[in-house]
Amino acid sequence: MTIAADHFDMTAAPMRIGAVRLKVRDLRAVSAFYQSVLGLTPIATGEDRITLGTGGTPLLELVGDPDLAPLDPRQAGLFHTAFLMPTRADLARWVAHVAAARVPLQGASDHIVSEALYLADPEGNGIEVYADRPVSDWHGESGEIRMSTDPLDLQDLLQSAEGTEWSGFPEGGSVGHVHLQVGDTAEADRFYRDVLGLNIAARYPGASFYGSGGYHHQLAGNVWNSRRAGRRPERMAGLKAVEILVRDATNITAIAARADSAGIAGTRNADGLTLRDPWGTAITLRN
Repeated sequence: MTIAADHFDMTAAPMRIGAVRLKVRDLRAVSAFYQSVLGLTPIATGEDRITLGTGGTPLLELVGDPDLAPLDPRQAGLFHTAFLMPTRADLARWVAHVAAARVPLQGASDHIVSEALYLADPEGNGIEVYADRPVSDWHGESGEIRMSTDPLDLQDLLQSAEGTEWSGFPEGGSVGHVHLQVGDTAEADRFYRDVLGLNIAARYPGASFYGSGGYHHQLAGNVWNSRRAGRRPERMAGLKAVEILVRDATNITAIAARADSAGIAGTRNADGLTLRDPWGTAITLRN
């Protein structure tokens, strides 16, 4: 895909999100939602799981187990999976699609760095759908990344569709970031900044935003619903794992060394390195 001038090239970042894995109680219903609402398509299916994505690229794996406990929104885990549209026009077409389908939305915001809309899947897993603004719009006078939560001008956004209609999740789309619920932001910083090596691109009260390669954030962690939460119960529906794609394999070796120094046990295999954050989410890093 051709990257528009002054738009962030995610593939050039040292680390970016690959796919997200969710544990769900009703595999059929949740899968149908992501296909009809987000326009994702099946890439691989199994007896108890389905991988969804676009253009052959996996973005979301759903693992079904009806015996899981329902998601508890106060637990650490997923705040939202953020699906990044390649262009503002793609986002506008999606907004028109969900409006016509009367899909309930939970919010819409102008974040300076991006324009975003929010909703949830049938089991309460948060979703953001967004498009980035040009990188030149992100920074303040001192070069800092500026983020805010302002009202979104939906009418102006919709005009950028220029009369074209939604035809499914674009091939150039991706999971731009994953926003997590954590029990403590300082503890999250020690894992995501000090061990994984991500930069703290921005802070909000009760939240840290972690970026790689100058991006506003590939990961974030907040305590808004989950302050002081402990390790998430293993048999609860919700987030299971996040895949991070690492451009340089030597970075995985360095991350493994930092994890070992921090007393964090990791698993190395042909797929890369898997670590667990302090709340039990598996983070798999692969080249």
